[in-house]
Amino acid sequence: MSAADRVGLRHGAGGRAMRRLIEEVFLGLGGPVEDGVGLAAMDDGAAIRVGDQWVVMTTDSHVVHPRFFPGGDIGRLSISGCVNDLAMMGATEPLGLTCAVIIEEGFPREELERIRDSMQQACRESGANIVTGDTKVMGKGEVDGIVLNTAGFAVTRRVVTDAGLRAGDKLIVTGAIGDHGMAVMTRRHGLDIEGDLRSDVAPINRLVRAALDAGGDDVVAMKDPTRGGVASVLHEFAEKGKVGVVVDEQSLPVHAEVRAAGEMLGIDPLVVANEGKAVIGVRAGSAEKVLAALRAHPLGREAAIIGAAVAERPGQVIVDTGFGRRLLAEIEGEPLPRIC
Repeated sequence: MSAADRVGLRHGAGGRAMRRLIEEVFLGLGGPVEDGVGLAAMDDGAAIRVGDQWVVMTTDSHVVHPRFFPGGDIGRLSISGCVNDLAMMGATEPLGLTCAVIIEEGFPREELERIRDSMQQACRESGANIVTGDTKVMGKGEVDGIVLNTAGFAVTRRVVTDAGLRAGDKLIVTGAIGDHGMAVMTRRHGLDIEGDLRSDVAPINRLVRAALDAGGDDVVAMKDPTRGGVASVLHEFAEKGKVGVVVDEQSLPVHAEVRAAGEMLGIDPLVVANEGKAVIGVRAGSAEKVLAALRAHPLGREAAIIGAAVAERPGQVIVDTGFGRRLLAEIEGEPLPRIC
């Protein structure tokens, strides 16, 4: 069996390789969803119509190394990731979450309780509640420490997908990019970066609600730039909306610590994971209104309009550097595995 016939770490890293694996292996599992969003859409969750509302569901498994990193830990990550995926579909008030925990034999109980406390804190911040769960203990070496799976459900009267862009729409990012991936990366490799480099991991459902309340039906696309970073989100927006995307590089909010780490490691912050941010597509006439609502929220103070959808070059993402333009390629896989 050749390496091409085996699954590699790059297949779980959020880039093109992961998308291809899902399309080739798993997409056939999905059936049609009438007047809703199903597996074939490859969005942040599913939406099934019930009367005049949609039930939105999502699930995600969380593994990260190290489990505790500047600004967060795997527990906070597991709640934030689930709540944020619901919010990206327009469902910002979770009805309930589930949590399944797989623990390796010998795992420190003190560490397990710290993770639980962190999950409780993230639940309080988001208004979410864990309503059921499952616990399994595996033998030594059968799982690396701990794996958390969370699932969530909520209802909404309007589903927002990642396929709604049309030419002229503006693109907003809700804050500085690259913090989570760079914080994990520098901690894992013991890199000494000046400043306070911390993960942005947080539930942002209330921030997203502020954007939806301000923009209404003019909010037409949303996605959180986790694995694969902002670059992967923009590629998905462009491909699904059949538009081109032009990014103004000078307008990208990037903290100095992230920029320094990126230059040291040769990694573009656009491809680095975030765990407390969203990229939002808005009709041009409402962009400033949505931006103001985001900046009025504590988690959205650094929000910025970073680009626009255009009719030219559908499916492609172009970075305007201020001196010229370059194509932004979708990465094959995240530069750092086991990050969320």
